[in-house]
Parts: sequence; structure tokens; C-alpha cells
Amino acid sequence: EVVVAAAAAVVVVVIVVVVVVVVVVVVVVVVVVIVVVVVVVVVVVAVVIVAAVVVVIIRIKVVVSVVVVVIVVVVEVVVVVIVALKKTIFNPEK
Repeated sequence: EVVVAAAAAVVVVVIVVVVVVVVVVVVVVVVVVIVVVVVVVVVVVAVVIVAAVVVVIIRIKVVVSVVVVVIVVVVEVVVVVIVALKKTIFNPEK
């Protein structure tokens, strides 16, 4: 009976150890999967943010270039008008 009890105790201990190991492995796998999912989500969000920033920068560059062109055109027109006024009003032909 002592041998049977000892064998039963060993079997119970082995079963408990196996169950604990399986539970630990499952928990580790779940944690790893969660970490991987979080990392993937963070990377995707970062890529989306970077892409959005790049698009905004490109749009800002386009807007800035348009504004620069408009300013240059306005300055040229003002210069032409000033030169014309200078020739006609401030320096009339005698």
C-alpha cells in the first residue's frame, strides 16, 4: 500500500507539474502574441502618421510654392506699375 500511495503521489505531482508547465507555456504564448499585436499596431500607426505628415508636408510645399509664385508675380506687377508711373508722372517727357 505504501508503494501504491507513493506511486500515486508521484503521478499526481507529475500531472500537477505538467499542468503548471502547460499553463505557463500558454500564458507566455498569449503574452508574446499580445506583444506582437501591440508592436504591429504601433508600427502601423507610426507608418500612417508618417505618411500623413509627408502628405501634409507635400501639400504645404505645393501651397508655399504657389504662394511664392503669386508673390513674385505681384512684385513684378508692382515693379512694372512703379516704373510706368515713374516714366509718366514723375518724369514726364518734355
